[in-house]
Amino acid sequence: MTDEAMQGFREWYGRQPTGVWSAPGRVNLIGEHTDYNDGYVFPFAIEQRTAVALGDRDDRVIRVSSSFAADPVQIHLDELAPDAVEGWSAYPLGVAWALGEFGADLEHVRGVDLHVTSTVPIGAGLSSSAAIESAVALALDEHWGLGFDRPTLAKVGRLAENRVVGAPTGIMDQSASLLSEADAGVFLDCRSLDAEVIPLGFTADGLSLLVIDTRVEHAHATGGYAARRASCEAGAHALGVESLRELGSHDLERAAEVLDDETFRRVRHVVTENQRVLDTVRTLREQGPGAIGPLLDASHVSMRDDFEISVPELDLAVATAQAHGAIGARMTGGGFGGSAIALMVDALVPVVTREVLAAFAERGFREPIVFPVRPSQGARRDA
Repeated sequence: MTDEAMQGFREWYGRQPTGVWSAPGRVNLIGEHTDYNDGYVFPFAIEQRTAVALGDRDDRVIRVSSSFAADPVQIHLDELAPDAVEGWSAYPLGVAWALGEFGADLEHVRGVDLHVTSTVPIGAGLSSSAAIESAVALALDEHWGLGFDRPTLAKVGRLAENRVVGAPTGIMDQSASLLSEADAGVFLDCRSLDAEVIPLGFTADGLSLLVIDTRVEHAHATGGYAARRASCEAGAHALGVESLRELGSHDLERAAEVLDDETFRRVRHVVTENQRVLDTVRTLREQGPGAIGPLLDASHVSMRDDFEISVPELDLAVATAQAHGAIGARMTGGGFGGSAIALMVDALVPVVTREVLAAFAERGFREPIVFPVRPSQGARRDA
């Protein structure tokens, strides 16, 4: 990836870059739609990464090119604003703007050329967007000498996504991309933003996590995601709490009396999912990764039935993996498409892959992309 980013930079800009930074996509092991409710999440970084090559300029223009767009986009630093950029360039340019919102003195920095390349599948629920944001944030922070810590850079990425891209997401994806370590997950409290790196132990126990990308694309900036968030906010307001994080399972009986059926089911998902994250972390510590399967399974049922963000392809992927020996399986990401994950012993990877492909073909669904992922290191400088 480093060589590809450097080569792309040379082709676009005709000179060597100053450096290359990269950041990974992520899989959320458990904790879906809990982040913007101030709850708990437990993602980990994956091997697939986005790399950003950076070169200095002698003016105050930022120019971005990529391996997946036909033309570069450029803007003067003085003109950076949420409504001044659009399309894919909103991710890297939004980060530059957001750094200023967090106190970076953008009036006294020089412009840069950026070239972006990525192996993180787009639209698969593996957070290709946070990988771009995190790599760019780390690159600009170092190049401009800003001195922000990684939790702050995660907030920068979230602000860029919320205000510039227009997607009402939480901070989980950027935190996973910036804070992860190899064979470990990031247990994140989205209210306090306290993060703890928890060993997963997949390698030692001979376990693989299989990603099943259904290739059903979703768009977080539209429709269903925003509607679910609005339901959660309405439920919290009706129950007299600041966020659903403040509710426990003992509050669900009262919630059922106060809320309409749909809002209650949205609330019940978040409350029970928060508990499943806590239970997963405890189970990993006490029993190891082979014991977390039932929690993954229950998470999928909750997203399918209470939060209603699954699709037939995701349900088929999960059921097929479970039927052929997976320890546990669930959809991952924001829903309405994207990917499912399945935890299994290493030897079952080819079996489950074959059976999932066959099941999708039999139903006439688009052929999914199935691949194992390894919990990996977060954002870093590569060259």
